[in-house]
Amino acid sequence: MEIIDPARITLRPFELTDADDFFSWASDDRVIRNLRWTALASREQALTTVREVCIPHPWRRSICIDGRSIGFVSVFPWSGEDRCRADIGYALAPEYWGHGIATRAVKLALSRVFQNLTEILRLQAFVDVNNRASQRVLEKAGFAREGLLRKYSYLKGELKDLYLYSFLSTDTLPVD
Repeated sequence: MEIIDPARITLRPFELTDADDFFSWASDDRVIRNLRWTALASREQALTTVREVCIPHPWRRSICIDGRSIGFVSVFPWSGEDRCRADIGYALAPEYWGHGIATRAVKLALSRVFQNLTEILRLQAFVDVNNRASQRVLEKAGFAREGLLRKYSYLKGELKDLYLYSFLSTDTLPVD
């Protein structure tokens, strides 16, 4: 397995020039199976999604290696009385699974989100109980598993049990 220097992994806002790379992983059923998205069907659909969804999103960042988009991290801030929290989600192209890239990207996001979105005190993630890889990402990034949410949400027509994870602005990021 290739060892990827963590310095090569960056987060940045999406750009229209990411459409081809975005299409390559956002059209892959393995990537989107745990997301609410459906697989993208064309490069044009990818370009539209980057333009109309990714770029205007309050906090969606492209996970990049050497500037090339290989995935995303998104933070979805709540509003009103719940403005103190946000949900975090992420995905990565399959060829980069198992290299620690998602963990590194989540850690990078944590180091920035609380500075960029100052009202947020709590980030939370919902993970399918069968998605051990995503659970490990969150645990290595310093998230605490808070509990099991039984029959909590439908995903692609199937009712899922989910684990709830959280990271507070006062928590300490684990050292690499």
